[in-house]
Amino acid sequence: MAFEYPDSLKYLDSHEYARVDEEEGIVTVGITAFAIDQLGDIVFLELPEVGDTVEKGESFGTVESVKAVEELKSPLHGEVLERNEALMETPEQIGDDPYGDGWLIKVKADNLEDLEDAMSAEEYKDQVEG
Repeated sequence: MAFEYPDSLKYLDSHEYARVDEEEGIVTVGITAFAIDQLGDIVFLELPEVGDTVEKGESFGTVESVKAVEELKSPLHGEVLERNEALMETPEQIGDDPYGDGWLIKVKADNLEDLEDAMSAEEYKDQVEG
């Protein structure tokens, strides 16, 4: 099955993506369509509270499916500005639009250079479909 990997995003090998608003210094974090497919039916989502700090490479929550519980890894260091409350109530909808309404958290980046080692869409696609 072919998945979409928008070129405008940065990707982690742990299957999170980051959408960067460089003007605002805000990064929207979610998980990729590939990860959602691998997990299967998602039944629970644990996300940080607004105002919490996330650390690059550290867990910021979990996504639980009927198959597994997976840690969510932060692509950067910063403060959580917003979390997707709609998904907290209906986590199964994350797969409907993973790169749009299916975002998880929005982070005020301490340093956008945290994302320099993230993969491009092409690199991520090669890794997961290679």
